[in-house]
Amino acid sequence: MKDDLQVYENVLGLIGNTPLIKLNKITSNYKGKFYAKVEGFNPGHSTKDRIAMHIIEDAERKGILSPGDTIVETTSGNTGFSLAMVSIIKGYKCKLAVSSKSSPDKIDMLKTMGAEVYVCPAHVPANDPRSYYEVAKRLHKETPGSIYINQYFNELNIDAHYSSTGPEIWKQTEGKITHLVACSGTGGTISGIARYLKEQNQDVNIIGIDAYGSVLKKYHETREFDENEIYPYRIEGLGKNLIPSATDFNQIDRFVKVTDEGSAHTARELASSEGLFVGYTSGAAVEGLKQLDEEGEFTNDSIVVIVFPDHGSRYMSKIYNDKWMDQQGFLDSVHPKVAPVEYIK
Repeated sequence: MKDDLQVYENVLGLIGNTPLIKLNKITSNYKGKFYAKVEGFNPGHSTKDRIAMHIIEDAERKGILSPGDTIVETTSGNTGFSLAMVSIIKGYKCKLAVSSKSSPDKIDMLKTMGAEVYVCPAHVPANDPRSYYEVAKRLHKETPGSIYINQYFNELNIDAHYSSTGPEIWKQTEGKITHLVACSGTGGTISGIARYLKEQNQDVNIIGIDAYGSVLKKYHETREFDENEIYPYRIEGLGKNLIPSATDFNQIDRFVKVTDEGSAHTARELASSEGLFVGYTSGAAVEGLKQLDEEGEFTNDSIVVIVFPDHGSRYMSKIYNDKWMDQQGFLDSVHPKVAPVEYIK
C-alpha cells in the first residue's frame, strides 16, 4: 500500500519557512506597512534553529563530526537549545557555556534537553577565564571528539541566513521590502539576511538594533572598539562586549540603540495589542522601530520587515513576571502590572 501520510520524519523538518505576520495596532500611526518575521514558529522556538542545523550538517559533510561526538558552544540560551535539540535527533552530546544573564527558564530548558550546562558570570571581560567565551573554549580542549560551534566567529552563522531567511523574506514580500530591522548579537541573522537582500536590491535599508552598554553601534560608525561603551544591561541575545566576525558591518546601513526598560514594555505591548507572545529582543526590535518612525525614516511606500527572534515562553521569569519587572524599577503609573489574577475560593 502506498505510504502517503503527510508527516515529518522528525522535528528538524520544521526548521525554517516561518511566517511573515502583519503588525496592525502597534504601528497604526506609522507611515508604511510593517511585517514581523516570527522565528518563534521554528520547532526550537527561535531563529537559532537555522544556524544549529546548518553548522552541524556542514561539519557532518566535512567528516569532522560523527555520532557520539560532543558539540560545545557559547550561548545566551537560544542557540544552546537549538543545538541540544539537533543533537538529540542526530545522536550527539552537548556542552553549553551559558551567560548568567540568561533567564532561569532558558537554563531549565537546556537541562531538560539533555545538555551539560555551565553558567558563567555575565559582566566580566570577554577574555576573562570565567567568561562564557573562554569556558566554552576550555570545554572544547578538554573534551575529546568535540567541535566548538563558535557562533560569534563562524562565517556559517551568516551563511545559514543568507541561504534561508533572506530568500524567504524576499519571496514573502515579492521583492518589495524597503527596510529590514533586526537585532544584532552575534550578527549572523542580520548579516546573512542583509547580504542576500542587498544582492537583490542594493537600496534595501538594513537597520541593526543595539543595546546601551554594547559596543556595536559605535564600532559600526567609527570602526573603533571602545571599552568605555561597555556596562551591564539586561536584554539577552542583543549587543556585545566584543566585535563578532559573524557581523558583516558593511551590509548594515545604521544602528539604533534601545533601553532595557523600553524593550521590556514593548514586548508586553506586542502581546497585549497584536497577540504575539514574543521574546525580549522582539520588544527591542519594535522599540527601535518607534525611534525610527519618530525620526521620519519611513514613508507611505515603506515595506518594513522586523525579525522577531524567539518566543515569549523563554522569559516568563523576567519581562513577563511582575516581580522581576518591579525589582528592575520598570513598573510605575505609566506602566502598571499586567491584569491581576483572581482566585475563587
